[in-house]
Amino acid sequence: NVAIQGYDPVAYFKQGKAVKGKKEITAEFNGAIYYFSSESNKALFLKNPLQYEPQFGGFCAYGVSEGHESPIKPEAFTIVDNKLYLNYNLKVKEIWSKDRAARIEKATINWQKIQKE
Repeated sequence: NVAIQGYDPVAYFKQGKAVKGKKEITAEFNGAIYYFSSESNKALFLKNPLQYEPQFGGFCAYGVSEGHESPIKPEAFTIVDNKLYLNYNLKVKEIWSKDRAARIEKATINWQKIQKE
């Protein structure tokens, strides 16, 4: 149940890129195990996990906007309004980015439905 394929959620915000976390620096939140590249990133996460947790359970934001859960490529990400959105790959990220606001709105509605299933 490792989140973001072991990548550090805080690094997206602090370093602006996908950074692999270390198996020995972990924290659990909402049933997922997060890996961190440093103890300081772990501490930041633990202070406010909702700030760093990826949207839509860490699934592809485009896929959720289409009504389904899709895997992600950790390097295909965007931060919008201080929230982390992940995508299936860089090409899907490009498509998602063209109509990002509408996609986020659709995904938010769809995510509520998906979670109830």
